[in-house]
Amino acid sequence: MDAFMHPILAPMAISKQERAFFAQLGERIAQRRRDQAITQAQLAAALNVSQQTIQAYEVGRRRIPVSALPTLAKALDLAIEELLGATPAASRRRGPPPRLQQHMERISQLPKPKQRFVMEILETVLTQASR
Repeated sequence: MDAFMHPILAPMAISKQERAFFAQLGERIAQRRRDQAITQAQLAAALNVSQQTIQAYEVGRRRIPVSALPTLAKALDLAIEELLGATPAASRRRGPPPRLQQHMERISQLPKPKQRFVMEILETVLTQASR
């Protein structure tokens, strides 16, 4: 070790398991970003990093700092747990989810413009049904 390199500041090796985790995280980020019709440049601006950094996160070439996860999750309209690949607590119940919940989850995966379209249709149907 270099005489001037403090052990805490020395770069740490990354395990295969960690590398796989960051690659999968990057894939989730890229997919969600595309689903939300957000460009890499827009996401970079939200995180105050370069577009190249976002690209490196998405392919798993760079680790995402823990401190950036709340901002990243908010920008992608996700819970941090979902961003990290965990199943949200609400959907961990035993048995299949109710049909309405299944539809809501599918709608939430649509791009924002399609979500707005579905909401407009629902509002129209509900307004007519309440007359």
